[in-house]
Amino acid sequence: MNNKDLVLKAVGELFGDKDTSAVDRWVSSTFKQHSALAADGPEGLRGLVSSLPADFRYEGARVIADGDLVALHGIYHGFGSAPLVAFDIFRVENGRLAEHWDALTPVVKETVSGRSQTDGPAQVSDLGSTEANRKVVAEYADKVLKGAEYSVATDYTSTETYLQHNPEAGDGLDGFGVAAAKWAAQGKNVVYKTIYKVIAEGNFVLVQADGEFGGPVAYYDLFRLADGKIVEHWDVIQGIPAELPHENGLF
Repeated sequence: MNNKDLVLKAVGELFGDKDTSAVDRWVSSTFKQHSALAADGPEGLRGLVSSLPADFRYEGARVIADGDLVALHGIYHGFGSAPLVAFDIFRVENGRLAEHWDALTPVVKETVSGRSQTDGPAQVSDLGSTEANRKVVAEYADKVLKGAEYSVATDYTSTETYLQHNPEAGDGLDGFGVAAAKWAAQGKNVVYKTIYKVIAEGNFVLVQADGEFGGPVAYYDLFRLADGKIVEHWDVIQGIPAELPHENGLF
């Protein structure tokens, strides 16, 4: 079983079936948790699964696998009063879930672009371009997101097609510029500090980073590429809590 199938089966049993015994089958004894929602180790995950309400469900949107890392993008229903858009990253080691990171944000029903936070293409394709696409996004993250060199954004982003799923931004670089100006007026400047992971499979590349957005945040940005340029963007921006139920940090 490849890592993508392994994670989907494990997550299906844990969060679909709400089966606490799946922890024994799929989770490493040294499981390291970075989520703000659960304590460390397999018992922390068991406690989370056992606490899930009857109406809890996960609605998957897309999955990408990159070596020992598998990233999920979807919506959790039942964690709270509102559905939550989430990115989850699992590290697989010796056929078991060994580490987990995530970021969640409420679903927004009315978005500026008219697109939802999870709709759009989901099929991984163009596997031969994985490393080229990783390089494009890694440079974009370093120069534009972290370095704020916005003048070179079009070196990496298509000027013809840039479909936006951030609920407050419109399509194209201009749409993001309008949103960024509005955020700045609210005291929320977009600042990226550290790029932690660049996870790539084919036409999809996910960036995990931290920074500021009116306070300390985790940034998860998923990009779809075509012909070597970024053409679509999904994201989750989550505030970093002052306290976590473990000592591992969010990253």
